[in-house]
Amino acid sequence: MLGSTEVLVIVVLVVLLLFGPKKIPELMRGLGTGMREFKRAVKGDLEDDAEQKKTDDKK
Repeated sequence: MLGSTEVLVIVVLVVLLLFGPKKIPELMRGLGTGMREFKRAVKGDLEDDAEQKKTDDKK
């Protein structure tokens, strides 16, 4: 049975073979940007919910 470390190494090797070493930084940059936008969207939704709850409480 493969452990989590072995699986991670295999995934990294497959990604290297598929995309090559020059393309990986570009892919990671895009992934980081996507994660940042997702976090902002989630945070914005939570803030909107909190504001809506405050206005509902005032009524």
